[in-house]
Amino acid sequence: MLNTISPAAKADPNVALAGEIIGACVHCGICLSHCPTYQVRHDENDSPRGRIFLMKEMYERGGSPDARTVAHLDRCLTCLACEAICPSGVEYSKLIGHGREHVAAHYRRPPAQAALRRVLAMLLSRPRLFRMGLAAGRIGRPFRALLSGPPRAMLDMVPTAPLPAPSPVDRPQVFPAEGTRRMRVALLTGCVQTVLDTAINEATIRLLRRHGVEIVVAAGAGCCGAPAEHLGDSARALPLVKANIAAWLREADGPQGLDAVVVNASGCGTSVKAYGHALRLDPAWAGRAARISAMTLDISELMERIGLLPPVVPTGLRVAYHAACSMQHGQRITRQPRALLAAAGFTVLDIPDGYMCCGSAGTYNLLQPAIAGELKRRKVAAIRTVGAQVAASGNIGCMTQLAGEVGIPFVHTVQLLDWATGGPRPAGLEG
Repeated sequence: MLNTISPAAKADPNVALAGEIIGACVHCGICLSHCPTYQVRHDENDSPRGRIFLMKEMYERGGSPDARTVAHLDRCLTCLACEAICPSGVEYSKLIGHGREHVAAHYRRPPAQAALRRVLAMLLSRPRLFRMGLAAGRIGRPFRALLSGPPRAMLDMVPTAPLPAPSPVDRPQVFPAEGTRRMRVALLTGCVQTVLDTAINEATIRLLRRHGVEIVVAAGAGCCGAPAEHLGDSARALPLVKANIAAWLREADGPQGLDAVVVNASGCGTSVKAYGHALRLDPAWAGRAARISAMTLDISELMERIGLLPPVVPTGLRVAYHAACSMQHGQRITRQPRALLAAAGFTVLDIPDGYMCCGSAGTYNLLQPAIAGELKRRKVAAIRTVGAQVAASGNIGCMTQLAGEVGIPFVHTVQLLDWATGGPRPAGLEG
């Protein structure tokens, strides 16, 4: 796609890269069939190539983007199904990421909208504040029918069941391997996940220790930065990113070293694997960030590398595997979770239109509830067609979005692998 972005604008390396990515798009339209927002709205401006054209015009004009452009960019889920299927190799993730940073830097949002985005970026990156926010939400939830839009969506997402107590495994510490140590890894414990479902990290640690892996929960590591990144707020995201890099490199360069950084929430994993790109222009951090990105693995990648122990219980359940967008499109991990579940004795069922987003997408289901709700309805209906006894995914966001509607237990993939190899049966599964 030709563009007339000025040489002066391209003096900014981010704009220059955006121009190159825009130039790679041939406007073929293959992405339309895989774009969730286009499938819901049937509006060219809510398709990948439509948004690319809008960003092209935004950079060509310079200055503040117009409200129409911002609205269409906001409606992008960043599911990256378009990037995964693009025959021209358009790096849409980098383009939309900088496009949102450009909007954040040059567009003045209405005060209420701007305040909501700041609150979300702050709450979702701080587990204690997030827990407090959910407690306040439980008080307001009975009155949610009086609200609409994002405020209503936020109250709708507040869990009705009591939250689990903070887990001791999420505090900085070292978990020794059982038997001979085969690897030593740092585990990103996450933010939202440590509040909503403590069983995931507990199962991850049991599974890794059982397979001869020593796990470090590093002091100083925290939020991966994804919530702020999705909102285009690089000023809030980058300090979090640098804190993680510094914490993990202290371990990697220490006497015990590190073989990998392991992530069990695929949305976080996609973000950490992009640290090298995010800090590529920072001479003090570029090399360090690239090093962390190169050693980051999803838990399914690590378990495939280690090799799963034979199952010790006859599992045999039919599992509907939901491939999170951040897993299958963002990290291109498609085979490993299914293969591990099959090796653990489960019958793995593929969900129709499994490439389509469930509508969670970080903060998307809170900021764009109408589209997210329709995508959720479609995904729930698809899951119900396969006759599964349990659903599994590798991302807490998808689990939270879907668990209350599918009519069967919904657990993290690692919980099933842990159970099969000697851990406890996941809560909610019949005995």
